[in-house]
Amino acid sequence: MKKHLLLFAFSALALTSCEKDDNQGYELDMLKGEWKTVKTEVISGADNKTVLQTMIPTGCETKNVLEFRTDYYASYNAFTGSGANCSNTKVEGKYSYDNETKILVTDFVNDVDRPYKVVILSSSELRIMTMSDNIDQNGDTKIDYTYITYKR
Repeated sequence: MKKHLLLFAFSALALTSCEKDDNQGYELDMLKGEWKTVKTEVISGADNKTVLQTMIPTGCETKNVLEFRTDYYASYNAFTGSGANCSNTKVEGKYSYDNETKILVTDFVNDVDRPYKVVILSSSELRIMTMSDNIDQNGDTKIDYTYITYKR
């Protein structure tokens, strides 16, 4: 009887540890690829619902691409200019992602680590909340948050 109980306990432990690994791998697989910015919103910190400002990329900015790979490589290709005169700047680095806390941290070359809370991660949409450099933008003494929505 003790052998069966011990076998059951080890089996449960093995299944639990595999489940965590599978979730991490599944979410990294969904994160990989190229993402285009479709909307940036500043949301009130007072209720985390009220939209204070919405910015939709226009012109050259519509070409901006954020890329993640499963080997923890990240890059951001930013386009500026107007009309057909777009120029780009590409930064590269690494990222980390914790599927339990939903914290994504980018570490681009010549920049500080920037943490984000992943709010939505699906095969076609990524929505993140900035967790650094946030300020009170509407004067209510509550820190407001920037949310960035990406699509494939």
